Amino acid sequence: MVIYSWNVNGIRAAAQKGFADWFAKTDPDILCLQEVRAETDQIPDEIMEFPGYSSFWTTCQKKKGYSGVGVYTKIQPEEVNQGFDIKEFDEEGRVSQLVFADWVLNCIYFPNGSQSDERLDYKLRFYDAFLENSLMWLPHGKHVVTVGDYNTCHKEIDIARPQENEKTSGFLPIERAWLDKYVENGFVDSFRVLHPTQKDAYTWWSNRGRARENNVGWRVDYAFVDHALKDCIVNASIHPEVMISDHCPISIEIDVPFPPIVKD
Repeated sequence: MVIYSWNVNGIRAAAQKGFADWFAKTDPDILCLQEVRAETDQIPDEIMEFPGYSSFWTTCQKKKGYSGVGVYTKIQPEEVNQGFDIKEFDEEGRVSQLVFADWVLNCIYFPNGSQSDERLDYKLRFYDAFLENSLMWLPHGKHVVTVGDYNTCHKEIDIARPQENEKTSGFLPIERAWLDKYVENGFVDSFRVLHPTQKDAYTWWSNRGRARENNVGWRVDYAFVDHALKDCIVNASIHPEVMISDHCPISIEIDVPFPPIVKD
């Protein structure tokens, strides 16, 4: 099973830059999008529904043209949740959670904490709510796969200029420590499972200073899985050649069927 994830930085802009052609050529089993930045009635008809896929969209209730996520899937879910049942987080349209028979897929656009101390606090509380939700599924025998823009670089290897950004949101010690906590709770970064020492592997580049041309980037887009799926990861890739957004797509291939979760 192949899952792609991509912060498109506006689905309407992406549609004008060849998104549909890229999607048709790539043909994943599931495609998760973040920062859609559109109401459902604003999404172009030719990509609102794609042949062979069901699509599910979560939009921001607070402000039009902000946030939003979408999922195209060939595999029909049993249930779709648009958040964690916590109003302050759900109203920003950051979560689409697809529940299948033996696993849960989260497509999430995690908050950015750079605007203010209040937004940083919001981001960290969102992280905690997400972790609590993820841990809820495991005792029910469901694996958890979470793809999206996490808006944080985890390690120095994940950012081109770590020393220059150690006081910048997205690479703050408190944000990175939360990702440590996430890993300590039994979730693994699929890309680092297969590429533990690969450098210069980034998923976002600033639009300033020819950052992408010079590969001065950040790896903020991830596919994490619960530890029991670690040995099922067949491939985990970053696709910087796709230039439609300031982020590039990532992908993960997981061997199916999933193994049963062994309960304590």
